[in-house]
Parts: sequence; structure tokens; C-alpha cells
Amino acid sequence: MKCELKHTTIHYEIHGNGKPVLLLHGFSCDHHLMTGCMEPVFKSQSGWKRIYPDLPGMGDSTVTDGIQSTDDMLEALDEFVGEILGDEPFILAGESYGGYLSRGLLKKRQHQIEGLLLICPTAGQAKHDAPAFQLIARDEEFMSQLNHPDTGEFSGMHTVQDEYNWSRFEREIVTGLKKANRPFLERLRQRYDFSPEMEQLDTPYVKPVLILAGRQDHIVGYRNQWAFANEYPRASFVMLDRAGHNLQIEQSRLFRVLVEEWLDRVTEEQEAKHSQAKESVTRMRSI
Repeated sequence: MKCELKHTTIHYEIHGNGKPVLLLHGFSCDHHLMTGCMEPVFKSQSGWKRIYPDLPGMGDSTVTDGIQSTDDMLEALDEFVGEILGDEPFILAGESYGGYLSRGLLKKRQHQIEGLLLICPTAGQAKHDAPAFQLIARDEEFMSQLNHPDTGEFSGMHTVQDEYNWSRFEREIVTGLKKANRPFLERLRQRYDFSPEMEQLDTPYVKPVLILAGRQDHIVGYRNQWAFANEYPRASFVMLDRAGHNLQIEQSRLFRVLVEEWLDRVTEEQEAKHSQAKESVTRMRSI
């Protein structure tokens, strides 16, 4: 599907029916990053409509000179939400740069967002506080036989290197990297950080939140992510060992369990809200 906007044409996919979930991938990737890790979760979850866009200049989404910064990206994303969802409540999930944009979108649409998932979210380039790359596990036999142009990219990114991790990296990450508009992304890096006024919420966000961080994430680290958790009264913060910036792949079993628990909390919150609304109507009618 395509959504024509002022400065971009957004390509997106919709899976399933029910309550909307907007899922945002990371910098230079495309929607396959999020479908790869989230669709297995939703196989055991009914009643969710998953919306997977390619961000402007990535995947099959186009971009014009009207987008020069992350502030501009956020405006385009906000326009996309307005076109696709209007004022309908939804939950939001973002990975890395998609997590950064999610935090900006939360500032704009806090009243509308009923749950937030952040997977290895960036805090902006200026605030990266990350450890050095660390290799935790490597299948030497498989890696010695891997002959692929993107082997180096994989070896420099993954803290766990084996056939399973490679196959998902190739399918979910490399797919997007090959389509990315490189000149646009290089310009965007120069204005990657939000304007200061976008960094803080006006009021506390009290809906269910899950923040996942990799102990070996050498791209964005885990320290800033703990600071994010302190901003949200209903946040679970989980830092996983044996996990780098592609935590959703390297710790796939724990990832699935943790995201399912977050969805349970979101559902519980929504059901409590609906129950309170019904009780309020009943009381009004009895007056």
C-alpha cells in the first residue's frame, strides 16, 4: 500500500485486524526488520492490526528535499498517522531510530497512544553512550564457510554469529539496507537529533511501556535507555546479556516472551479503561 504525503510517499503493509499497532524500523532498514521479529509474536495474539511502514527514504518509500532532519521525519510520520489512523487509539513500537521517532510521536500524540515498546532505542547521535563491540559467541565452522558480500557487515554488528543469526540478518536487515537512499541518509545524519523541545514530555506517560536494551549494544548502548525507563511510571526495563543492537534476533526467545507480556499489560489497561467507562455510564443512567 502507498500513502501520498506532502514530502514523501510512504509504502506500508497491514497484517491482521483489530486494535492498531504502528511498528517503526531502524535507520537505513525497512519494514522487514519489524515484521521479522513481531509477526512471530502476533501468531499467538489475536485482535491486532499491525501497520508496518517504510520510513521516508528507506525501503520502498520515497522522499523529497522537504525532509532534511529528524524533526522533518517526525512531521511526515505524524502526517502518516493522521492519514491512516486519524484520532483512533493505537499502540506504538519502534526499534533504534524508529524508537527515537516513537518518543517524538508520543510527545505529539500522547493522548492517542495506549502502549509503547522501545527496542534498543537511540537517544540521538549526540547522546550515544555505548560500549566497544564485543563478540560473545561464534560458530567458526559456519562463519569460515560463509561467502557473502555482507559477511563483514554481519561480523561487525552481531555479538552472536551463527547460521540462525545470519539467516535472519540477511532476511530482515540486509533487505532494507540494499534499498536505502544513501545520499538522503547521509544528509539526515547531519541533523539526526531532535530539537531540544522534542526531548521531554509535557506530562508523564502512564500507559504500559517496555524498553529492551542489549548489554553488548555497541551502537546505542544501554545507559540512556535506563534513563528513558525513569521517564515512564509504567515501564519495564530489561537489559539482556548476549545481545547487541539486533537484540530481537540474538535473544529471540526472551524477546517474544517479554513482548507478549507487554501486550498483556496493554490489554489489561484497555479492558480496565472500558470497564470504568461502562460503570460511569451506568451511574449516570441511575441518577
